[in-house]
Amino acid sequence: MAFMSLRELVRTYRERDPAARSSIEVLLCYPGLHAVLWHQLSHFMWNRRLYLLARFSSHLARFFTGIEIHPAARLGRRLVIDHGMGVVIGETAEVGDDCYFYHQVTLGVARTASGKRHPTVGNNVIIGAGAKVLGPITVGDNARIGSNAVVLDPVPADTTVVGIPARAVDRKVPRKVEFDPYGMPCEEMLDPLLRDIEDLRAELAELETRIAGATAPEPREARTS
Repeated sequence: MAFMSLRELVRTYRERDPAARSSIEVLLCYPGLHAVLWHQLSHFMWNRRLYLLARFSSHLARFFTGIEIHPAARLGRRLVIDHGMGVVIGETAEVGDDCYFYHQVTLGVARTASGKRHPTVGNNVIIGAGAKVLGPITVGDNARIGSNAVVLDPVPADTTVVGIPARAVDRKVPRKVEFDPYGMPCEEMLDPLLRDIEDLRAELAELETRIAGATAPEPREARTS
């Protein structure tokens, strides 16, 4: 099973990363793959109540890969962590299958509490570089989280969110899901904040036109009649 998982991971990296030229390159040079495989060992020990060994194992993984995954976190199959440096996945986080995380992604807590504290991420979710998903919220299947977004509320399935705090863009991800690098929306999907600004600009331009028309001097003929 471990060999099948490794082969599956390598194949997934090669399919999604055009920079991956060979399986041996992925196996030797991709810290995200190393971190996920190392987490399997740490998680195995954690489930057998070897807590100190599990934490030490995850600490070593963090030292060698720059990726911090708590041994209690639950990761689905074919998780790709691209570049990887600075990724943090907390203790009660859960990640579904076929997800794609970029560097400096955090699945963290919004406030100190006991019990479930970290996000639950569905299947086929892309989280862009620097995004922070905080608290015991749910990110639905096929969701996209743009780079540097701060997500504090649940994200519905098939939805793209961007910004601080994160808000949904106008259009949902189509059912025929395509890969979106860094979780960023395509050109026709307008950032809701930018859309509001553009609406305000249009209203201001219209108001200026109306004021200019109201204050314009009367024609000379009208004044002499």
